[in-house]
Amino acid sequence: FDPLPIESKNAATVVLMLNSPEEEVLAKACEAIHRYAEKGDDNKGTLVGLGAVEPFFRVMCCLSLRSNVCTSSHNSLLWFADEVKRCVKKLDVIPSVIGRLAPEEDVVTHEYATLFLAYLSIEYTSKVQIFDHDGLDPLIQLLSSPDPDVKKNSVECIYNLVQDFPSRAAVRELKGVPPLLELLQSEFPLIQQIALKTLAMVTNDADSRVALRENQGLDRLLEFLGTKEFTDLHVEALRVISNCLEDDEAVQFLQETGGLDRLLLFTANPSLPEAQMNAARAISRAAAKSSETRKILHEHDVEKVLISLLAVEHDGVRGAACHAIAVMCDNLANKDAFRNHEGVRPVVQLLSSDNAEVKEAAALALSSLTNSNQLNAYAVFEAEGAEALVQQLAETREGAVAFSAAVLTNMAAQEMLRSSILSHGAVQSLTQPLLSSSSLVLSKATLALAALCCDSEGRTEIRNSGGLVPLVKLLNSHHTEVRRNACWAALVCAGDEPTAIEMCKLGALEILQDINSSSNLRNKFSEAALHKLLDSNLSVKYSLTGYLSPSNITTDGFYDPGQTKTGHRVPALEHLSKQDVHQHRAVILVNGKPHEQFLYNAQRNMGSCVRKIILKFPMVMCNIPSPFGETPEPAHVDEKQQDSPGAARSSSVLSKSSTKDKTPRKPCSPLTLFLVENQSQVQRLSVLSPHMFHVMPNNPEPVISKGKSKGRKEDEKLKDEEETKHQQETAPENMLWVPPHDSAFQTLVIEASNLVQPLHEPREQAIALAKLVSDAMGGSVERERLHEFIWELHLSELKFELKSNVIPIGKIQKGIYYHRALLFKVLADRVGLSCSLVRGEYNRAWNQVLLVDRPPGTAGRHLQPETYIVDLMHRPGHLMKDNSPEAIQYQLI
Repeated sequence: FDPLPIESKNAATVVLMLNSPEEEVLAKACEAIHRYAEKGDDNKGTLVGLGAVEPFFRVMCCLSLRSNVCTSSHNSLLWFADEVKRCVKKLDVIPSVIGRLAPEEDVVTHEYATLFLAYLSIEYTSKVQIFDHDGLDPLIQLLSSPDPDVKKNSVECIYNLVQDFPSRAAVRELKGVPPLLELLQSEFPLIQQIALKTLAMVTNDADSRVALRENQGLDRLLEFLGTKEFTDLHVEALRVISNCLEDDEAVQFLQETGGLDRLLLFTANPSLPEAQMNAARAISRAAAKSSETRKILHEHDVEKVLISLLAVEHDGVRGAACHAIAVMCDNLANKDAFRNHEGVRPVVQLLSSDNAEVKEAAALALSSLTNSNQLNAYAVFEAEGAEALVQQLAETREGAVAFSAAVLTNMAAQEMLRSSILSHGAVQSLTQPLLSSSSLVLSKATLALAALCCDSEGRTEIRNSGGLVPLVKLLNSHHTEVRRNACWAALVCAGDEPTAIEMCKLGALEILQDINSSSNLRNKFSEAALHKLLDSNLSVKYSLTGYLSPSNITTDGFYDPGQTKTGHRVPALEHLSKQDVHQHRAVILVNGKPHEQFLYNAQRNMGSCVRKIILKFPMVMCNIPSPFGETPEPAHVDEKQQDSPGAARSSSVLSKSSTKDKTPRKPCSPLTLFLVENQSQVQRLSVLSPHMFHVMPNNPEPVISKGKSKGRKEDEKLKDEEETKHQQETAPENMLWVPPHDSAFQTLVIEASNLVQPLHEPREQAIALAKLVSDAMGGSVERERLHEFIWELHLSELKFELKSNVIPIGKIQKGIYYHRALLFKVLADRVGLSCSLVRGEYNRAWNQVLLVDRPPGTAGRHLQPETYIVDLMHRPGHLMKDNSPEAIQYQLI
C-alpha cells in the first residue's frame, strides 16, 4: 500500500490514530497529543473528554516501541493521574509491567517500567497489586542496575511499598538490606536520601535490624555521619540509627566498637539542629528499652551531652533533649548525675519558653527527675521552679498541665517545699484542671491535691477555692485511676472536721457508700476515705452507723439528729436549727465552747490570706450575747493583742462600758465583723456581733458601736444604730451561724473532771462518771416505773422555751437511755475515759468500756480486757458483762 501522509488539526482525529497498529503513526500521534496537552488545562480536559487516556495508556504499556514514544507517553500520562488509575484497575496492566523488569529487558525498558511502577505505587490498591504479583523481587534486583535512573525509580517504588508492614518483612527475606546499604555509596544525593528513608522504614522490623547489623550497616551509617559533605543527609541517617538502638545488642556493639562515643560526640558538636534533634531521639529510644542500656549510656556521660543540647537555640532540639532526660531518669544514678552536672536549672528555665511543646517536655523531664528523689525536688525549688510550675497549670496543653501537677506532687513530699507551693496558690490553680476532660490531667491533678492538702493550710485552701466541688464529682468517674486518685484526695481532705462537713454537704458520703457497695468500683482508698470522712464528722457517723468507737473523740459542735437511713443525707445542724418547732425527735447538741472561742476557730479555718488581713486590725473580744439569751464569760485576750496600742485603747473603752452601761443586752442575730483592707477589696469575716463591734473602711482601730461613754453625741449614736440596722438587713443571708453555748454542759465537764481525775482505776472512773450522768439526767429509774418517767414532756417544754428543735444536752434534766449514753460518751471523751457509744432500737443506747478483771495474785501479768455495759438508768454505775442476760435486758425493751 502506498504511503499516505496525514495532516490533521483536530484532536479527535489524532486520538483515533492511537488505535493504529503502526509504530510510526503511534509515535506521531503521541508526540502530537503531548504537545497539545502542554498548552493548557483546557486541552487536557478536551483529551479526557475524547477518551484519549485509555488508548494512550495502551501505548505506554507497549514497551517495545522506540524510547521517544515511551518518553512522550509517560510524560503525558502523568498529567492524567485519576484517569490512569482508573485504567490500571480496568485493564490490569501491573502484571505485564512487572514482567518488563526481567533481566533480559534493556535498560530503557527497565527505566520506564520502574518509573511507571513508582508512580503507581503511591496509590494503595496499586501497591497491594505490585506486592501480590511479586514485584518486590525484581525491583530489589534492579537496585544493582548500572543505570542511576533505574536505581532511583526502583528504590523509590520500594520506599512506597515498605510503608506497609508485609513489604518490610519481604524486603528482609529477599535480602534487600545489602543493596540498600550499597546505595549509600551512590554519587547522587537523591538516591542516597531515598535509600536512607527506605532503611528507616525497613528497620522498624526487628529482624531487619539484625540483618543491617550483620551487614556492617551501623559502621556505614556512622561513617556517613562523619562525612561533612553528607550533612544534609545526616537527619535521615540518624533515623535509621535511632531504630537500631532499640536493640540492646546494637548498643553493646556500638560500645565495643567505639561507635557510641562517636555518636555522642556528633550529638554534642554543633551541627544542623534537625540532626541534633534526631540524635537526641535516638538516645531516647535506646534508653527506653532497658535499664542496662541506660547504665551503658550513663557510663559514657550521656547526661552532659543532653544538658548541652538544652542550650541549643532550637525548640525541637530542646524538646527532644527533655524527652531523653525523662527517659534516662528511670535510673536513680542518672537522676543524681543530672543534678550533679547542674542540669536541673536549665530544664526549669525552659518552663518559661514561648514554645508550648518545649514547656510540656520540660515539665515531663522534671516529673521524672523529681520522682522519688528529694534532692532533685529541692533543686527545682532552688531554681525557683515552684511558681513556674503553678503558672503552667493554666496551660491549654493537657500534657503540660499533667506533668506540672506531677512535679508539684513530687515536691510536696517535703513540708518546706509544700508551704512554698501553697504560697503560690497551687491549690486554687488546681481547681480548673479538675474540670478537664482528659483522664491524664484529672489523674495527676487529684494526686497533686492529695499531696498538697495533707495539712490544715492546704485543706483550708481547697475549701476556700471551691476545689471540693469538682473533687467530689470525680469520685463518680468511670476511669479507674481517676476514681482511685480522687478517693485518695478525698481521704486526705477529710482529715479535719470543717472539710469533712463540707464534703458531706456536697454528697461525698453517699457517693463513697455507693462505690464501696460495688465490688467492681471499690478500692482500698475508697474504703479508707469513707471511714476517714465519718471519723472526721462524728455526728454523721453516729447518725448513719449508730456507733462511735473509743477512738472517736467527740468535740464541741457534735449533735445527734437520730438514726438516718442508708443512702439519705444527714441534715446539717444549721439547717435543723432553722426548722420550725415540730413534734418529732429533738436534736441533741453538745457545745460547751463559748461563742468567741467557737468563732475564733471558725476564723482560723478561713485561711492564711484572711488571717493576714485580721492581723492589721487589733481586736478585743467582748461579752457577746447568745442567740439563746445566755451571756458567756468575757473572752480571754491574747497577750500579743494586749501588747498592741489598739488593743490597749479598746480595752479601756470596754472597761468603761462595762461599769457605766447597765442596760441589759438583747439576744443578737448571727455575728459579723467587716474588715476592709482597701477601697477596692473588702473581706468579710464572721466573728463578732454587728451590735457590738465593727471596723470602718481604712480605719485600723475598732470602733465600739454600743456601750461607749456618756459623752458620746446623740447624732453619733443614731448613726451607729442606722449602720447596725443596715448590716442586719443586708448581711444575714451570708453570715456565719453560731450554735448556742451550753454553760450547763461546761459545768458538767468541770464536775466530771474534778470527780474522775483523782481516781486511777478505769473501773472506778466509769462508775463515778455514770453516777454523775444519772444525777444530771433525773437520777435512777426503776425498770417497773420507767413509764412514769415523763421525759418526753420535759424535752417538748425545752423546745418550746428555746423555740428550736435543737436542745443543748446540758439543759436536759430528764433523759432516757440515749440521752444518758450520749452524755456519758461526751464527758468520758473530755476526761480521758475510753468508751464507745452504741445506738439500739426504740430509744435505747448504751456505752461499752474495756476493763481488766484482775483476780488476786495476778499483779504484773498481762490480761485481756473484757467489754462491759454501763448502767446509766436503773442502777447507775453498775457494770454488766457484754452479752450477759442483764446486759441484753438493758439493751432491749
